[in-house]
Amino acid sequence: MQYSVTLKENASPEELTKAKETAKSQGGDITHEFSLIKGFTVNYPDDKMTTLETNEHIHVEKDGEVKTQ
Repeated sequence: MQYSVTLKENASPEELTKAKETAKSQGGDITHEFSLIKGFTVNYPDDKMTTLETNEHIHVEKDGEVKTQ
């Protein structure tokens, strides 16, 4: 499943690096890194997602199509 992972504005660059390393070590494949915000898109096993969700600096949501109307 593909997820968008974003960090809070006040999260340090080290927190971003740690989140990416955690995702990779748990079987995730980072497919895109955002440049305007701290975050990335990752293909991640559903049963491992709670590892990232427990970090207070991170917001995780399933990536999907967005429609305006």
